[in-house]
Amino acid sequence: MKGVILAGGLATRIRPLTLVTNKHLLPIYNKPMIYYPLEALRDAGIKEVLLTSSPDHSGHFANLLGAGEDFGLKLYYAVQKNPKGGISDAILLAEEFCKNEKVAVVLGDNIFKFNLKSIVEEFDKKEKGSVVFGVKMSSDLNQYGVIELDNQENVVSIVEKPENPKSNIVQTGIYMYDSRVFDFIKQLEPSRRGELEVTDLNNFYLKEGTLSCKVIDWWIDAGTSFDELLRANNLVAEKVKQGEL
Repeated sequence: MKGVILAGGLATRIRPLTLVTNKHLLPIYNKPMIYYPLEALRDAGIKEVLLTSSPDHSGHFANLLGAGEDFGLKLYYAVQKNPKGGISDAILLAEEFCKNEKVAVVLGDNIFKFNLKSIVEEFDKKEKGSVVFGVKMSSDLNQYGVIELDNQENVVSIVEKPENPKSNIVQTGIYMYDSRVFDFIKQLEPSRRGELEVTDLNNFYLKEGTLSCKVIDWWIDAGTSFDELLRANNLVAEKVKQGEL
């Protein structure tokens, strides 16, 4: 199973911090932000990872991370020329890299502790399907994709930025897909935002009944605002001092 980390985008919401660098290279307490998803994939047992970024910053990542040897990984790079193409557009860059293997995708600004290893091992045995990861939130639900589960924790719906959320579980930036994911992406139409939405991609699997969801305990989308960046730094500092990270 291959790993993909998406570290592109313009990060206009946290300028001027990102005027001369990529947001995923900003510090989260004692490490660059990009270290967290890299370590999550490594700890899940994944050995080869593709990192996608924009043309302006690919060299910055290469200077910091090299070929991945410090992480015990083989690290590869791809350039997303259209930073506004959306998550699914960035995933499509990994088609040749994955070569008909399953893939675990993590957004580069996602900070979490949950160990993905058991889910990777379980998913690797499945013939087909997808896994999304959710987290319970008490506010700002209409800023995310909202996952509705039934009493048996089966996925009923995923709606992007709903006006009336049907649950308090939001979609994180952690996904696992079978090798058909690239064919599904090629069938997507741009949303009103002009992006190939990851929620639309996940709904391909939902419609065929092969989508499952794992709810994790905590997660921060550190690159969305100054407040979330600060919250990520404070929470990680607390957990490091407590020996949890």
